[in-house]
Amino acid sequence: MGTQRQDFAEFYRSFRDDCLRTVVVIVGDQDSAQELVAEAFARACTSWRTVSRHPAPAAWVVRTALNLNISRWRRRRREVPVPDPGMLADRPAAATAAQDPVDPQIMAALLRLPARQRQVVALRLILDLDTRGTARVLGITPNTVMAHMARALAALRSDLVPEPQQENQR
Repeated sequence: MGTQRQDFAEFYRSFRDDCLRTVVVIVGDQDSAQELVAEAFARACTSWRTVSRHPAPAAWVVRTALNLNISRWRRRRREVPVPDPGMLADRPAAATAAQDPVDPQIMAALLRLPARQRQVVALRLILDLDTRGTARVLGITPNTVMAHMARALAALRSDLVPEPQQENQR
């Protein structure tokens, strides 16, 4: 049992940041992403015997976090919102800037992408899954992954890369 704990601890240390960045990009909110990833890692720990044999355990953690997010969304959809007076004060901007796992300018550009494109970018570039692995995690075909990735990169390029200044020649 001790070796399984060590294996999981090593897995956690190696992939926690990548999994968190991936879920932050997909979900769009750092606090929610941290909760989702923590819960997904807890579930991975309790099922480590099975998860460790998965072809991509980090993708399993991300998929579990996304499934938890969907379940949370479905529950909240039925709830009546009641404002919490203690939560009305926003966190100071300086405190959140130091904790952001993704550059705010890049995060803003990613949030302008459609959800599926954002998911593909996060899984391919942050979690470093290949096309087939990304397709498996999202339940789509590899060709669809490539199409979403191409569209997302084109949108990000136009959003993030400044256009060269054209000089008027007379």
